[in-house]
Order: sequence, then C-alpha cells, then structure tokens
Amino acid sequence: MTTTTSSPTIILIAGHWLGAWAWDEVIEHLKTDHSRAIAMTLPGLDGDDPERAAKTLDDQAAAVLNVFARLGVSEDEPAIIVAHSGANAPVSLVLDRHPELVHRVVWVDSGPVATGSVFAPDLPEDLEELPLPPFDVLAQQASLEGLSAEVLERFRVRAVPEPGPVLRQPVELTSDARRKVPTTLVCCSLPSAQVLELARAGHAMFAEVANIEHLDVIDLPTGHWPMWSRPRDLAQAIQSAASRTN
Repeated sequence: MTTTTSSPTIILIAGHWLGAWAWDEVIEHLKTDHSRAIAMTLPGLDGDDPERAAKTLDDQAAAVLNVFARLGVSEDEPAIIVAHSGANAPVSLVLDRHPELVHRVVWVDSGPVATGSVFAPDLPEDLEELPLPPFDVLAQQASLEGLSAEVLERFRVRAVPEPGPVLRQPVELTSDARRKVPTTLVCCSLPSAQVLELARAGHAMFAEVANIEHLDVIDLPTGHWPMWSRPRDLAQAIQSAASRTN
C-alpha cells in the first residue's frame, strides 16, 4: 500500500438511514486538526432523489469511486475511508474492487463483511424501503447510549428510509487484496477485546476481521452512533488512525 507524505483525504460514510449530515460535528473537529475531510451521502439516502428506493449496493460502491475520481484519489494519493455501521457493505465492495485507492479504512462500530453476506435476507421482495424503526425497537438492535432526546428527534426527522435492494443484495467479493488494506476498528458498543474474541471464534458478523493483515483497534465506549454521542473523541480517533503509517 502506497504511503504518502501529505495528509490523505478522509471520506466519511454513515450507515443506514443517514446522509452526509450525520458527520457535521465530527467534520468540524477534524477541520480543527487541519484534516482534509468530507462526508458523502450514499445513493438511496438522498431524500430528494425520486428514484432512491431502487438503488443497490453496486450503485453505492460506484458513487464512492466517483467521489474518489472527483477528489483526485489515486494509487499515489490514496484516501482514508471512514465507514460507520451499514456502510460496511458498499465500502467492502470498494476495498475488493480498488484496494490500491485506499490508504486506510476506519470502521466505526462496524467492520468488513464476508462474501455472500446479506444484511436482511428475509426482507420481503415487495418491500421497497425500510424506514427508521421506533427507537424502542432500534434499541434492541443497536445501543442508543449517549443520545439525548434532541439528538434522537433530529435522527427521526432527518432519517431517510433504506432502499430494499441495498438490504437484500448479497455482497460478492473476489479479491483477497482487500484484506491487505491497513485497517482500524473504532469499537464503541462492544469493546475491542470482545470483538476480536468473536472474530477468532468465527462469529458471522466479525469473522472477516480475523483475515485482516494490518489491524489496530481503538476503544471509544459509547453507543452505536458515536458521531453524535462523542463527536470530538471520534474525530480524534479518526485523526489518530489517519496518522498511522501502516
């Protein structure tokens, strides 16, 4: 993996129901550190797109690569990708198809997926999109620790339903080179020791972590949305990962 002398561009991608807006506070802190950071909204999560419910994981991966092209990302000047939660599927595709363009991937309460993974295999074929569920239901799937009533209200108001095709599409990976990309896990709702233990045990959600060749971990104890519960600390964790040379 090519190492650059200048600071790589940091591209932040949020998970399900979220757009670039989810990173606003983190971006502000990264600017204080003089990092070149941008956030992007994946296809299907732009509420103004009338065709968004038909978007696929392939569309999302292509959009990330289009952002790379627009920013001048290359093998000589690779980017850092910060992927939160459900952004792991399209980012895993990007790593599989063009690992040479990624200086480091930072998974935020997330991690790489294995080939054949499907986020919601039982989702009915006729369901076009999945809205943000009630918070009592969501809390059974992901920790809401650290989120105030005001933050939850903003989440509810700004959330965009997740496209059904994104949730049903299997992730097809073909290149082991993706596992050579330097990787940082920012562990929030589960401590890193538990994540690594689950990876070694072959747990389906974490098994791919065991195959990463260059891995480091950062513990940031909080809920599943640290960009809202601990934005300054998350920015520092991202900057720390970005400054690593391997």
